[in-house]
Amino acid sequence: MLQLLDEFEPAFRAAGISVVRAATTQTLSEDELITLLPDFDGWIIGDDPASAAVLNAACAGRLRAAVKWGVGIDNVDFAAARALGLNIVHTPGVFGREVADLVMGYVVALARETMLIDRGVRDMCWPKPTGISLAGRTAAIVGFGDIGHQTAKRLLASEIHVIVYDPVFRPEPALTVDTAPWPHRIGEADFLIFACPLNDSTSGMFSYSLLGALKPGVRVVNVGRGPVIVQDALLEGLECAIVHSAALDVFETEPLPAGSALRNYPRCIFGSHNASNTADAVRRVSRLAMDFLFAQLGIDQSERDKRCC
Repeated sequence: MLQLLDEFEPAFRAAGISVVRAATTQTLSEDELITLLPDFDGWIIGDDPASAAVLNAACAGRLRAAVKWGVGIDNVDFAAARALGLNIVHTPGVFGREVADLVMGYVVALARETMLIDRGVRDMCWPKPTGISLAGRTAAIVGFGDIGHQTAKRLLASEIHVIVYDPVFRPEPALTVDTAPWPHRIGEADFLIFACPLNDSTSGMFSYSLLGALKPGVRVVNVGRGPVIVQDALLEGLECAIVHSAALDVFETEPLPAGSALRNYPRCIFGSHNASNTADAVRRVSRLAMDFLFAQLGIDQSERDKRCC
């Protein structure tokens, strides 16, 4: 939304709101937010830490409306917000298709090692790595929300068998998938895909203890949250070749530190916490977040629409 904010400014102006662009590409720190937020009536939250300390400082000032942009909510202390009388709403179920598209891109790239081909050709080589076919393989999807559903559709279309791990799994007649309690049957997976939110039960799901249960040569994809994977455990899996390669859109520390040992594995693909970022999706979710914010601030939408026109 920050990158397209100029496009949305007329709607803010029509609502009588002066909008301020945050000076960041990912997140502001708690200290920065505690200093900034008391001067604002509304806040569209990205991945910034909406902690109790931040919310207390903001509500002691002018803040009276807040919307969490996107689907991830692990950075928001909703209990603290409720105690302050601040109703923070969010926009669930809005990025499933976009993130699942990227998951399939990662699955194909890891299977066929297209990243090595691309880099080799750029270096005046002509590499021909032998990849693996998708049909007949098995993928484990951790998390069966919107992203997990959309990912399963794409995997099944590629004739990949799917096992789903989700404590609140509900079967869908249109999706022929298996389900299992974590981590049963994980040794069957050729691809291990994390599409789950970060909470107490998912933090550190990929750990040292999991390595012995994995199928040698498994390919790992994470489009959920970085701390779902214990990064040092993943590094050990890569080092001993239990893990063939990984595609990571998210990390324990973001941006990925320059000295991270993950950079030593050329088969790995790295993202920039950008799986949902298409212009179409950003426009759709930004307008939804704006509508929620305007409603919280008591701005009549019909009057705003008249002023926009």
